Amino acid sequence: MNFAVVLFLLTLATGVAWLLEVLVLRPRRRRAGIPHRPWWIEYTAGLFPVFIVVFLLRSFLFEPFKIPSGSMIPTLLVGDLILVNKYTYGVRLPIVNTKLLDVGSPARGDVMVFRYPLDPSVDYIKRVVGLPDDTITIRDSQVAINGDPVAMSQIGEFYDVERNGYAPLYSEKLGETTHNLLTELNNSSFIRLPERDSQVPDRNHCKPSPGGFTCKVPPKHYFMMGDNRERSQDSRSWGFVPEDNIVGKAFFIWMNFSDLKRIGSFR
Repeated sequence: MNFAVVLFLLTLATGVAWLLEVLVLRPRRRRAGIPHRPWWIEYTAGLFPVFIVVFLLRSFLFEPFKIPSGSMIPTLLVGDLILVNKYTYGVRLPIVNTKLLDVGSPARGDVMVFRYPLDPSVDYIKRVVGLPDDTITIRDSQVAINGDPVAMSQIGEFYDVERNGYAPLYSEKLGETTHNLLTELNNSSFIRLPERDSQVPDRNHCKPSPGGFTCKVPPKHYFMMGDNRERSQDSRSWGFVPEDNIVGKAFFIWMNFSDLKRIGSFR
């Protein structure tokens, strides 16, 4: 059972206790001249305002998320605590994730949190590379979108703890977003295509090509990649992200207990 379900159940339970207190127990105590409410009401109905505020904020505005791996280095580091905007891509019902109001759609270059397609109970975070109906070609670790190579330039080196050494640091432009990434160009050892017997849906939208492969992104799906290209399990491994799996857009690092200088926005 994930945290959203637990929070919903706690909100529901304390809400029932709050209604019982307001409509039944409080008037009864007043008639009996009892000045104080019992302890169990304090710890149920008394907590309802807190739970309902947290539930509404987390469901419709902002959700906290902790970076668990190095797949988004150098943009996001292990231990970064970030905020996810829940309404940028549309207002959704909590728990069932059904869209109620269409506000906007993911753009190339966005850092997006989504439910892992092969296990929706797990949240993933990657960068949007391919939009619905795009043709994505990966060749020797370089990306082309609809036949146009994505602009990249090397700007230095970055120490990657997972590599236990320095990796080439590149600048890449996806749509209107320019961001940094780690990759080893012409390293075909990491190019892969989901196995035919895997659980990856819509695998037939991808086909091998010299030095890599080409994928046609299905409607209402997205092609996601990590910024630490050789250390990221992403759409190159498990396929596309359905629109229904979107959680929200990551936009702010609010804490990193190992490095307070990490606090702030990112691209």
